[in-house]
Amino acid sequence: MKELKIDEIKEVLKTQGPNTKVYMGCDSYRYKAGGKWYAKYTTVLVIHKNGNNGCSVFGKIDVEPDYDKNKKRPSMRLMNEVYRVSQLYIDLGEVLEDFDVEVHIDINPNEMYGSSCVITQAIGYVRGVCNVDPVVKPNSWCASHAADRFRAYS
Repeated sequence: MKELKIDEIKEVLKTQGPNTKVYMGCDSYRYKAGGKWYAKYTTVLVIHKNGNNGCSVFGKIDVEPDYDKNKKRPSMRLMNEVYRVSQLYIDLGEVLEDFDVEVHIDINPNEMYGSSCVITQAIGYVRGVCNVDPVVKPNSWCASHAADRFRAYS
């Protein structure tokens, strides 16, 4: 796994064939330290090389104060995930044109779950900024599983 460096990712993508798929996502979790709440964000990008040559995983971990009042409906933290993955898409935009790209967001559309509180605005934001339909739970493995693994091994 490699650190999320835009120039390095662009160079890797320039060497890939048309069957390469690109997945990107972001996940976060909330924790308390020193009496204050924080969110740890893990943004990841997975390049599935030529559809059958393995993959490269890039990632970045950031920590910021978390101001969400209701931890069961963490709208600010979830939208920060969406902003981060959308910014990654924008930063790589010029080299993504030739590839099948999926933007994964770690949000469950089922109203039974707290993350559903931002499903409409999250999907709208990704569509508006990236011009792609995002993949949501349960199929958004890059924003959940890949981010969790990257965080665990960093």
